[in-house]
Amino acid sequence: MERLIIMDILRKIFGLQPNTSTQPVSSSPTTEAADDVSLEGATAPLDKTKNTERQSAPSPIPNIHIPDDGSTQKLPDLDLKLSSATTEKGIIYGHYTDVGQIRSNNQDAVLSFLSSSSSSEEQPEFGIFIIADGMGGHHDGEKASAVTTRVVAHHISQEVFLPMLSKEDSDANRPTISEVMREAVQQANRKVTELVPDGGTTVTASAIIGDLAYIGHVGDSRAYIIDKDGIEQITRDHSLVQRLIELEQLTPEDALEHPNRNVLYRAIGQNENIDVDAVTRRLMPGSRLLICTDGLWNLVPEDEIRSTTQSSPTPQAACETLVKLANERGGPDNISVVIVKIPE
Repeated sequence: MERLIIMDILRKIFGLQPNTSTQPVSSSPTTEAADDVSLEGATAPLDKTKNTERQSAPSPIPNIHIPDDGSTQKLPDLDLKLSSATTEKGIIYGHYTDVGQIRSNNQDAVLSFLSSSSSSEEQPEFGIFIIADGMGGHHDGEKASAVTTRVVAHHISQEVFLPMLSKEDSDANRPTISEVMREAVQQANRKVTELVPDGGTTVTASAIIGDLAYIGHVGDSRAYIIDKDGIEQITRDHSLVQRLIELEQLTPEDALEHPNRNVLYRAIGQNENIDVDAVTRRLMPGSRLLICTDGLWNLVPEDEIRSTTQSSPTPQAACETLVKLANERGGPDNISVVIVKIPE
């Protein structure tokens, strides 16, 4: 009896039919009712969950050993191997943000988006990477940075990414990507002025298409390019101390300790109209684009940022290590970093 029960279970599992030589086939009431229905021009759906008399003859029962005690055998483990082709051949990135050791809330905002496709239609990899460092009392700063990253990402997607998908990017009447980056930041400025009148924020945003990086920038968050030749800051701080450095009234070393080092003369939410820096750079194979807030670069020197980034196994590991270094040195501010690596 137990053997019959087990055989019946096996038939259900493997989709086998009982031996038709000993049992006549009869139509069920459901089948007969269905035969009476006529839909002109319709094709009957295939229902794999029902067995009918129109099925082919059953296959022989597989040669499976069943122990005499009725017990079952453990199935062999599945050999699951995850492919790493995507991470090895394409752009990879990491991002990390931390409240730091002193602040009670995190007013930074970070947004990362990467699109990669494989098809007969050649489409370059596309990414949006944004960091915003909010300013303002209570929660105004975190609201301003959140609004900014959302508005900037939305505008870049609408004006660059979606036209790429619809093959409209070659339209001669479309704005250049640098113009899109400026307009995205200006839209964010208008939105923050409207929604968060007592808040402000920096923003450093990058749209990456293939090996080209388009940067829109306001404030003192920074973008660097790191490669075999060194580390290069490609954005300009819109701060009082940076202006004094440019006028040769202050050294970079003195600027780190200056009492007004956090004073910005240009930031989102300060004025109705805002000038936006736009930078375009080609990223060489194996190079990295690093975007960070002053909570990182104020505490970790550039040469250490470079060595940590290049020695870490992944961009994500590098981000986490850099934030840890800043926290070990006091972490007086929120700390945020994004690292994007171009394939070799």
